[in-house]
Amino acid sequence: MADGQSYPVDEVNKVKRRHDRGHYDHETVHALLDSAVLCHVSYVIDGQPFCTPTLYWREGTRLYWHGSSASRMLRNLSEGEPACLTVTHLDSLVLARCGFNHSADYRSVMAFGKARIVEDQAEKEQALVMMVDRIFPGRTAQLRQSDKQEIKATAVIYMDIEKASAKIRAKGVADDDEDYLLPIYAERLPIYTVIGKPEPCPRLMDGVARPANLAPYATGRLLEEAAKESYAAAYAVTEKA
Repeated sequence: MADGQSYPVDEVNKVKRRHDRGHYDHETVHALLDSAVLCHVSYVIDGQPFCTPTLYWREGTRLYWHGSSASRMLRNLSEGEPACLTVTHLDSLVLARCGFNHSADYRSVMAFGKARIVEDQAEKEQALVMMVDRIFPGRTAQLRQSDKQEIKATAVIYMDIEKASAKIRAKGVADDDEDYLLPIYAERLPIYTVIGKPEPCPRLMDGVARPANLAPYATGRLLEEAAKESYAAAYAVTEKA
């Protein structure tokens, strides 16, 4: 259920080109975040920009991601430094009748805030549970529990979303009117990220079966559908946050 709220809009997150494609409401932004599993986090170290891909998850209007405690990213995103987290769903490649009108259909999010390390040990341990269970609900309880050294070697970062915007193109082929009369082939190529056939570890012990809670990750299913369903199950919410 949507909460009816939107993120504030200013020159930082306002969609400046094609305003009609911009969305700032929680419902749209959160749905796109919850149906992806990989993000890119951008930040600046000593004037040099960096962009790091990583797993992430959302709790309300707070985003979490993780990495090695020794990583450059986490050493420099611990004191409230500005950060930008992005996700993109590529939906199609668009072949038009002019190179200028070639494009892509996509759904994307840019979220802005200040990144900080999770210092509280209990919060950190719970966050590491949700890092797994956000994608695979109930999975952590089925596993060997991480030991103290493994937890120490992992850092967790959080960022409260101060501003965010979604940008969506779902137009397909959009040529100039006069170009539709040209004898040039044009098309939209749909793109899907689809779950393949599971490949069980060859060293599984005899009798170890695939757990029932992995059922959302069925062969041929869209990853974004499985990810969003799993998010809802893990947090027992229906997009109200």
